[in-house]
Amino acid sequence: MPRAILVVLDSFGIGGAEDADRFGDAGSDTLGHIAARCAAGEGDKAGLRSGPLTLPNMSRLGLGAAAKLSTGQPVPGLGSDVIPEALWGYAAEVSNGKDTPSGHWEIAGVPVRFDWGYFPPTIPTFPADVIAQIVAEAGLPGIIGDKHASGTEIIAELGEEHIRTGKPIFYTSADSVVQIAAHETHFGLERLYQVCEITRRLIDPYNIGRVIARPFLGETSATFERTANRRDYSVLPPEPTLLDRLTVAGRTVIGVGKISDIFAHQGVAKVLKGAGNDQLVDKTLVAMDEAKDGDLVFTNLIDFDSLYGHRRDVPGYAAALEHFDARLPEIMAKMLPGDLLILTADHGCDPTWRGTDHTREHVPVLGWRPGVAGHAIGGRKTYADIGETVADHLGVALGANGVSFLRA
Repeated sequence: MPRAILVVLDSFGIGGAEDADRFGDAGSDTLGHIAARCAAGEGDKAGLRSGPLTLPNMSRLGLGAAAKLSTGQPVPGLGSDVIPEALWGYAAEVSNGKDTPSGHWEIAGVPVRFDWGYFPPTIPTFPADVIAQIVAEAGLPGIIGDKHASGTEIIAELGEEHIRTGKPIFYTSADSVVQIAAHETHFGLERLYQVCEITRRLIDPYNIGRVIARPFLGETSATFERTANRRDYSVLPPEPTLLDRLTVAGRTVIGVGKISDIFAHQGVAKVLKGAGNDQLVDKTLVAMDEAKDGDLVFTNLIDFDSLYGHRRDVPGYAAALEHFDARLPEIMAKMLPGDLLILTADHGCDPTWRGTDHTREHVPVLGWRPGVAGHAIGGRKTYADIGETVADHLGVALGANGVSFLRA
């Protein structure tokens, strides 16, 4: 029985979706704008990278062709005239949000039809009564922050005050999220997790997608650095996902990175964590060695989004794409006859776009099978087609929200 390896390049959009204007994102294009900046010399950074964006391995699978199909325009340097070796196309999102849970749940066959709760762009941003309950139940001297902010910026701004006062840093973003930052040693990692668990329970009535623990180390604003011990506390998907169907069928789902957190630890049998894309690729290779017939390896590569998209870092994003592309043959070399590899994304995060939020975009869908010729799968109407293709490939029950493109 074949296996499936599903790799999400977090935030790697390839052109504004049809409803992008509803989100203020008409014209956004993560891949296209990065490539254009690199072609113009604006993606150069000493000691990191220079020149046009170069992604030969994803290009030969069909990335350039998929991007051109998405936007109608070729992407500089990607060779849209290459005959793709994979199933290639793009997918549009039907979920109401453009956040991580919405994108991943829809990929796994369960679009988000309801509206998440969000916090207003005010200071303070969180409900005062909820914060008071959290402070009392967790035995805190209070909190600081209580506003919309970039994670790295607010730690630099308030980290020293946090160490001095013992008050954790609470903040949010345009996503449906409560983020809590605290020092791993001065405050304590397990204590931070306990505060997040209390917050998760008390914030549930507000329909908030995630509470995220953001531990950091360092002693001054100049040396603070977030660690790999992040933990997401998500709500459960509203109906069984592909992961649940595989579990019922006796298959093993190996989650690499934050996958298990995104699905509230439901449907994932094994968890392999890593700090950054390079370690996560390493863990994917380990997971492929462990995966048996009929199993799924499900990976999220977080750095594209958290380190480069949100921080609007074009050279960093470009370098990360090129580095992953250079490592992609390692994944392909471990594929067994009959296996299916799918590369995709969960939303966009155009580093040239205004603000620091995600962008509503099409995502690439590249499905490669050793020894099988590639062909076009067109523009898919929902990310759920990806999950149903995996289900079809692995021979488990199909869901109602997507259509397999395996035999397109």
